[in-house]
Amino acid sequence: MSNENAAPGVERRRDARPWYDTTLGTYVLEREQAYIDAAVSDIFGFNALQFGLPQYDLLRASRIATRLTLGTYRPARLRTDFENLAVASQSVDLIVMPHVLEFSSAPHQILREVERVLIPEGHVLITGFNPLSLWGAYHALSRRCNDEYPWRGRFISLPRLKDWLALLGFEVVAGKLSCYVPPLQNGKWLTRLQFMEAAGDRWWPLGGGVYCLLAKKRVHSMRLILPSWSERLAAQRGIAPVAQKGAQKGSRHIHQKQTREQQENELV
Repeated sequence: MSNENAAPGVERRRDARPWYDTTLGTYVLEREQAYIDAAVSDIFGFNALQFGLPQYDLLRASRIATRLTLGTYRPARLRTDFENLAVASQSVDLIVMPHVLEFSSAPHQILREVERVLIPEGHVLITGFNPLSLWGAYHALSRRCNDEYPWRGRFISLPRLKDWLALLGFEVVAGKLSCYVPPLQNGKWLTRLQFMEAAGDRWWPLGGGVYCLLAKKRVHSMRLILPSWSERLAAQRGIAPVAQKGAQKGSRHIHQKQTREQQENELV
């Protein structure tokens, strides 16, 4: 597919492939892959989908048998647009979205499609770049003059993403931030600044350059509580309970006996 015939937003996703081959891209991918491996290993089901990055098997640790990679270019196994998924409703158990929302012109529509295709209690794992970090600061300063991946994207904050998920009925069940070092392409400096990972996780937990969020689709069930119609109707009609009917018959018999005795005394 040529650049002239590319759909809006498609080429921006394709630009991610060479960036992940760089020193900084490999640094990010390794940390995201470690979290994804741990998160998806305990999720079971029949179908799992990976949105984008088809050259990387992010679902390698999943125990789900059917695992497909979706995208708009090869080697994706299912060619489809994320805003209009060619997937049946309530048919997927797990979805992994590596940096999809910040590079789409319709992130809300993508989340709506995710909610549609997930089964009740299904999971979605989202990774994104944190605007409230050193990465976000560099993004804010270089976005207008830097048209390369990932700085051309629209970074989405964690609170905003959580609000979007809550509106669609998702519950955030786990998450983690990482990549506290500055976004440097120099491998030696990345190695020297590794101490910032442990320090940032302890002293600046919300300042990681990348976040991973695991959410579950909640579907609230309804339970009908029926009223006790027999008791309510009995109270309205003034009908005495069954236990009191015998007592009424006994009192009537005593009254009749007393009346008979009075009549006999009058005859005498």
